[in-house]
Amino acid sequence: MPYIAVSALSHEGLIREQNEDSLVAGPWTLCATVTGNPQTLLFPLGGDPVLVAVADGLGGHPGGEVASALVVRRLAAAGPGLGSEEAVRDALHTCNRAVFEAAGADPELTTMGTTVAGIVLLPESVITFNVGDSRAYRVTEDGLLRLSVDDSPPLEPGRRTTSVVTQTLGGSTALTVVRPHVSSSPLNAGDRFLLCSDGLTDPVPEEELATVLAAPHEDAERADARASFELWKAAIEAGGPDNITLALVRVRD
Repeated sequence: MPYIAVSALSHEGLIREQNEDSLVAGPWTLCATVTGNPQTLLFPLGGDPVLVAVADGLGGHPGGEVASALVVRRLAAAGPGLGSEEAVRDALHTCNRAVFEAAGADPELTTMGTTVAGIVLLPESVITFNVGDSRAYRVTEDGLLRLSVDDSPPLEPGRRTTSVVTQTLGGSTALTVVRPHVSSSPLNAGDRFLLCSDGLTDPVPEEELATVLAAPHEDAERADARASFELWKAAIEAGGPDNITLALVRVRD
């Protein structure tokens, strides 16, 4: 039976005092904690949908780690029912309302919010989704194919990244309706995906990410665990200015 291998890690980086990122893979969540080494998880492909996602709590707002953890836990609970684009959109709208409700119930969490980017793996297709600027990529022989859509204003000439986001889950004082980016594409054995917060993509150009992911290795799972570590290392060597969370996903026979 085909299966899915997920190699994931999360780290606060070198500047932030705490980790406000969270991650979900199937029923497993990693919330606002630090893993020094990649964790590898295996899931069967052919039963329930398999969800993998990264959430990046908004820096500069209170409770970013609360918002990201709330969203990944909600998605983990909804995961077995996420068999269509409509179901994914509904789940993201539910998460958005949940963040606003939690923020409204605690004055210390007012305006908390989070981005999210993820995939849902089905036997013959993959559903990609995001709100904000966390990213989802398909890893190809020609490099990285970006599947997510950054919710950011146009970049100024000469700039590669921006810290400004135009929509998030939560993030303001009044309930705001989000318009999630959701799309589907075929899934095949051997497909690989990278999900990550901007703590990886801001300091490390896509070309460098692709070079790390193209490094050969005899064993696929060990290759992805090693690549996860090398991606983290590249972000740290570039200054580690933000929390770094990533998951490498591979479809195996």
